[in-house]
Amino acid sequence: MSTLTQRYRATARLVADLLRYMPSFRSGAVILLILLVLAALSLVSPYAPEDRQVVPTDIAPSLAYPFGTTTLGQDVFWLTTFAVRNSLFIAGLAVLIGRSIGVLLGSLAGYTGGTLDRLISSVADSFIVIPRLPLLMLIAFIMKGTLSLAGLALLLGVLDWAWPSKRYRAQLQSLREEEFTQTAVFSGMGTLKIILREHLPFVIPFLLADAVSGFLWAIGMEVTLSILGLGDMQAATLGTMIYWSTYYQVLLTHKLWWLVAPVAAAILLVVGFYQLSIGISDYLDPRTRLKNLAARGGAAG
Repeated sequence: MSTLTQRYRATARLVADLLRYMPSFRSGAVILLILLVLAALSLVSPYAPEDRQVVPTDIAPSLAYPFGTTTLGQDVFWLTTFAVRNSLFIAGLAVLIGRSIGVLLGSLAGYTGGTLDRLISSVADSFIVIPRLPLLMLIAFIMKGTLSLAGLALLLGVLDWAWPSKRYRAQLQSLREEEFTQTAVFSGMGTLKIILREHLPFVIPFLLADAVSGFLWAIGMEVTLSILGLGDMQAATLGTMIYWSTYYQVLLTHKLWWLVAPVAAAILLVVGFYQLSIGISDYLDPRTRLKNLAARGGAAG
């Protein structure tokens, strides 16, 4: 059996164990699955997110319009499907960029040590001490009107690699002393190949936990920047929906359905990812893992 196949099977077994033994992980997965279905519905939307005056304005939720309509003549339900999809796109791309940088630099620093380790650690420490929200606000203000969804995701990812890299560095420092690492070195494998083939499977559980926290941070930053009017205000995201609803004073005019939909979706996203995070953290706790092994042994007996 190839190493790649073993890695896939180990990851699948990890997810199966999380779903089986961690109730919080299951509940979070159900919430996120519902939101993913909602986001997928945007692909069959009868309206484009930028369409205006396509439905009657300011209609309260009804059978015809389950989430109501906006002052701009948009169906809030279909607008929310685009908002959830775009917010997940931003967060997903930011996590992919940030964790890729974190895994690569943290693993290189932990495995090689020496001058490269000190250099990467110094750069990571510099990123850690920088207050990210004020920096994000400054960059977004400078780029106001030109910051696309992908650009925002890139910015978030570049600013969110330092903390995860510290964890991967610590993991690799312990793994490089293991016997299988020495065997790989003596067999002639290069540094990058050893990290990817021999060490990466061991950091996957921690990578999953970091990815979940990265989703939470990226979603929070997108909503914050958009509410301040510093995101891509022409794109439908949870943050821009909240911005435009408050811009048209839904609180004063009692058209709360325009505001409730994105706020509820954002809360569900946070709760879903938080539940996943709790489940993964509990699973990684050695005491919990011992209980799971005992339960699995009892079921087998």
